Amino acid sequence: MTPPDAAPAFLAQAGWGNAQILPLAGDASFRRYFRIHDTARQAVLMDAPPPHEDPRPFLAIADHLIAQGFAAPGIIARDLDNGLVLLEDFGDIRVREYLDASPHEERAVYERAVSLLADLHTRPAADVPPYDRAVYQREAALLPEWYCPAVGLSVDEPGYTAAWDAVLTIVEQDDSPKVTVLRDYHAENIMLIPGHEQSRGLGLLDFQDALIGHPAYDLVSLLQDARREVAPEVEAAMIAHYKAIANPQGDFDAAYAILGAQRNAKIIGIFTRLWKRDGKPRYLDFLPRMWTLLERDLTHPALAPVADWFAANIPADKRHRALGGQ
Repeated sequence: MTPPDAAPAFLAQAGWGNAQILPLAGDASFRRYFRIHDTARQAVLMDAPPPHEDPRPFLAIADHLIAQGFAAPGIIARDLDNGLVLLEDFGDIRVREYLDASPHEERAVYERAVSLLADLHTRPAADVPPYDRAVYQREAALLPEWYCPAVGLSVDEPGYTAAWDAVLTIVEQDDSPKVTVLRDYHAENIMLIPGHEQSRGLGLLDFQDALIGHPAYDLVSLLQDARREVAPEVEAAMIAHYKAIANPQGDFDAAYAILGAQRNAKIIGIFTRLWKRDGKPRYLDFLPRMWTLLERDLTHPALAPVADWFAANIPADKRHRALGGQ
């Protein structure tokens, strides 16, 4: 977590020349974050190095969310040539750690997060591409591309694509409105911040990959969290809360299960890739949870073609694997 070479000059030009640069976090991408201290003020430096990263989508979605009254980080300064962005600092209280310390607050905090989603889904969608069939299929294909070889399986990939084609039609043809889908809306990307009553005191992060899609997707992302265990009864209560306040159209339960299965298959592939290609074995620890969630989603009748494919191609003893030990 050494600061990028261009950071001191960038900060000086932005009026933060005497600031201290401290490591804050990295993530599954090439992005890194640093906390910037300057006497009584602080900010966050995003390092999104080109050509691997492009901060412009983040900036556009941040502007869109702020314009609609949601709490995305304000932009203090930017240097797009070097991929540097100085951001408003939302502090240290992430929902993940807060609930670890205060589990009795779980339902109240998740209810706020679900209510925020319902509010977002009433607003005009951002000017971003659609979450279409090609994207769904490309993401779902990460499981046979990365996980299956890692466990020594050669699988029916055309059959996998055909199974997803059969079920994704249900999502595409229902009457739900097309909404801004943040795509990574979960407890590690939501901050608890004072004020911001319109956004229920919740600060939003990591939304640069937003697309226009189905309202069930971010609800799945929140409640079938790859990194935090959400009890099935809490998940069910929050789905009911969303349905009560948003009155979604179409077969929402089917769409939720289909998008849950698609997302969980994608994440199993991504986390395997992070280990095999990028040397980040810590993500393997989450695979058992992801398989549990995926298998639960596959029990929905709407997912029968995909469930049949998994039954025929990935035996039970090839799931829930501690891959790093192979």
